[in-house]
Amino acid sequence: MRINSAKFAFSSGKISQIPRDGLREFAFIGRSNVGKSSLINMLVGVKGLAKVSGTPGKTRLINHFLVNEGRDGGGWYLVDLPGYGWARTSKSVREGFDKIITDYVTKAEKMWLLFVLVDVRHEPQKVDMEFMEMLGREGVPFGVVFTKADKLGTNALATNVANYKQELLKRWEELPPMFVTSSEKRTGGGEILEFIEQNLT
Repeated sequence: MRINSAKFAFSSGKISQIPRDGLREFAFIGRSNVGKSSLINMLVGVKGLAKVSGTPGKTRLINHFLVNEGRDGGGWYLVDLPGYGWARTSKSVREGFDKIITDYVTKAEKMWLLFVLVDVRHEPQKVDMEFMEMLGREGVPFGVVFTKADKLGTNALATNVANYKQELLKRWEELPPMFVTSSEKRTGGGEILEFIEQNLT
């Protein structure tokens, strides 16, 4: 897929504020500091479109970015969701984030697929697995995006991905779509965009 345009469209504090314009949504979520903003910026080729922060829990709203506006019937939305699993916010704020996330992923009518980002440097994390199990229970379509692949050598990368697949197969009969990326090396984005394009037709 060729990205001709990408711009911030709107932010929402609840899904009732999202316009019903018929454009498909592809959402991105992950633990805080997993590299979500960097990945989004790499995908659309617009530096600084999604704000990169070293502060966990910085994204507190559902942020919609309109991609390829007017192309082939109106384009599509890339959706930046609040991170989960942060530790430096109050319990009441975390609960508010959880409701935003849960409401969106389980009730958003236009969301076509949720990309769950995980840091490939680490073994499968409990919070990630629990989140994906919730998606499975709710019948939410999702894919897994491994981030920060440039931080590992080839063998370690292959081992960690294989371990993740093995862990997922303990819970699912078949694996979700998977993508290995590095925002630093600008790799893996083409495969994600190709997958999105296939789901736009």
